[in-house]
Amino acid sequence: MDYELMMNGNVRIGQKAPNFEAETTFGKIKLEDYKGKWLVLFSHPGDFTPVCTTEMIAFTRAQKYFNQINTELLGLSVDSNSSHLAWMYDIYCRTGIKISFPIVADRNGQIARKYGMIASDISNTETVRNVFIIDDKGIIRTILIYPMNVGRFIPEILRVVQALQMADCAKASTGANWLPNQPVIVPMPQNYNQLEERVESINKNRNGISWYLSFEEPPKKCIKSDEKECSDKQKN
Repeated sequence: MDYELMMNGNVRIGQKAPNFEAETTFGKIKLEDYKGKWLVLFSHPGDFTPVCTTEMIAFTRAQKYFNQINTELLGLSVDSNSSHLAWMYDIYCRTGIKISFPIVADRNGQIARKYGMIASDISNTETVRNVFIIDDKGIIRTILIYPMNVGRFIPEILRVVQALQMADCAKASTGANWLPNQPVIVPMPQNYNQLEERVESINKNRNGISWYLSFEEPPKKCIKSDEKECSDKQKN
């Protein structure tokens, strides 16, 4: 499987994230170092490039909100570690912002190819803007891919992590445009008796449009005290 992944980059949602060990701006790390935490692993085409610079700043500004939901950030490109360090220092000198998460130096492109971060139709060496959301058990839960000339919307990446965590905790689903503290979608009935009970509940509580689509408030155990602040920040 590892050989197939390295050659084809065919990682999929629901599979175990391929492990790796790499040099970063924070020293050597392994993917398994993040066990027990959620991880946003994202790639960028190159150092000292304009769109990537805006993303690094945006991720840094949002990092505390990711950390509040047990989530770490990890960047990656095929540039060298010295290039990463020089770029980080240049950003600091010009903006006063210290990039506060590690960036992987994947010089031989092994990790990028394993994760399918290089699109040969665009470039054989540069990584496109991939995002892999990996849960606390090391499973890939979301894959996002952006073109080189369009920057990522960081609040949406944060929202996706929050939605995944809520869906897991509440054993439910989140609807379109869901934000923290909003109602979640109740699982569909599995038999006719449950269907009738659901219809009765909807008629009584006005919490849905039909037996197959109804809502409930998220369980209190699934709501983190800091989620309201995260939600407010995303709206502003």
